[in-house]
Amino acid sequence: MLLEEFHAADRDAAIALLAPCLDVGRWCEELVDARPYGSVDELVARAFTAASPFTAEEVEAALARHPRIGERAGGANREAALSRAEQAGVDPADAVVAAELAEGNAAYERRFGRVFLIRAAGRTSSEILEALTERLGHTRDEEDLIVEEQLRQIAALRLKGLFAT
Repeated sequence: MLLEEFHAADRDAAIALLAPCLDVGRWCEELVDARPYGSVDELVARAFTAASPFTAEEVEAALARHPRIGERAGGANREAALSRAEQAGVDPADAVVAAELAEGNAAYERRFGRVFLIRAAGRTSSEILEALTERLGHTRDEEDLIVEEQLRQIAALRLKGLFAT
């Protein structure tokens, strides 16, 4: 998609276009309402500051849309396809790491009451497991900041992919 097409789309269509990239409705709305952008880089930069800070409810709703690390997203929609592509470095054939990720996911969910979120694109299973293990030692406040940053990093990758020509 070209940035010019995004600029020309009506508000609702533009919001729907961004929805698979951004997990928060208010975030989509702020980016759409700030159109036009001079470049994709400008749009991505704005995505890092828009809708900041997210509310606890927005983060909870966003996390509900992300599968656990190591689990493949089901479905044929764009968001599921993006998730599968982002987790391409997570090797389900490595049974030991897959089991450790599953255990780590469960421990994270017990500790923080939510799914573990990390920008998986470009990371191996071992790198993700290392980050998961480290983050289990964080406080809730530390994790809240990291989760918001991870949501923004994932969105940036998705936006760049959406507007790649």
